[in-house]
This record gives sequence, structure tokens and C-alpha cells, in this order.
Amino acid sequence: MTDTQRTPDPAAHLARLTPGTVVVFRHYDAPGREILGRRLARLARRKGLIFVVAGDRRMARRLGAQGLHLPEGMVARRPRFAPPGDRWPVSAAAHDERSARRAARMGVDLILMSPVFPTGSHPGTTPLGLRRLAKVCRSLRTPVLALGGVDPGSARRVLNTGAAGIAGIGALPHLCRDRFGIHGS
Repeated sequence: MTDTQRTPDPAAHLARLTPGTVVVFRHYDAPGREILGRRLARLARRKGLIFVVAGDRRMARRLGAQGLHLPEGMVARRPRFAPPGDRWPVSAAAHDERSARRAARMGVDLILMSPVFPTGSHPGTTPLGLRRLAKVCRSLRTPVLALGGVDPGSARRVLNTGAAGIAGIGALPHLCRDRFGIHGS
């Protein structure tokens, strides 16, 4: 996942990712967001990455993205952004069990649950922890990716919760077996 503060040069991060990794382009308030998005989409195609745009369906279509990511606040309006029956994969952010259930009811293909552990992206936020993550994963049919503070030392414990994979902003590319077609990284 790109982040204006934590990945100010997302092209450098994309260059290090392995083929098949999903890149969620956020950079919501970046000046020239679409120009940056075009550059990253080209790089993603060359590297065999799966490029997903967050929060803007029209931009995602213009950039030839392979999916759409909805921030938590947009999930309730999912039909407006990605109509039911649309074959385009849609992921959604969730920060608690209630928002994860809402995303699943809205028919998203993948839920990014965060923060699992303390993280620089959400300072001061109480992390979910492994027990609550496991509860969410067990209660939903929709695959869940764990995000937030996951590092190589905690990755196996996170995956043992039933999470379909791991997402990262600064530390890790993610692994997933989901509709985006990823079978590992």
C-alpha cells in the first residue's frame, strides 16, 4: 500500500516487489496524483505487479488498474463505486469487527484489517491484536489481509489466525490467495 508520508517515492518501493504482488495506490492528496498513478501503473505492468487504485473508480479505469480499493468510509457506498455484478475485484479497509462485517455484507472480495499491531500509520490507535484478528477471520467468508505493524518476526503468528495474507506499507509485500489471483510471493 502506498502512503504519502511513509512511501513518498512509491516507484522505489514498487521496483523491489516480486511479480504477483498487489500494489494499492493511495496517495490521495498527492499533487499530480493521476500523473504519479500513470507512472506507477506502467511500472507495475512491466514488473508483473497487480495495480489497484484506492478511492477513485474513474481513475482506476483510466489507469488500467486491475481492481479498486475502498477506504472504510466508502464501503457503505460500494454500489456507487463498484456496482453489484461488476467483475472487477474490490477490496476494502476495515479497522474493527463491525466495519469488516459491513464490508463483507457489501460484497467486497478482500478486506484489509488494520492495525493488527502498533504502527506508524495509525499512531495512538489501539491495535486489534491476534485474538481479535482471528475472531474476524473465522467469522467471515471474505478473505482478510492483516495490515499494520506486521514484520517478518510476527508474520507466521499472523497467518496462523486464519488471515489470507499480509499487507504492508513500509515493511512487507503481501501474500494472498484471493480473487486478485495471488498464490504467494
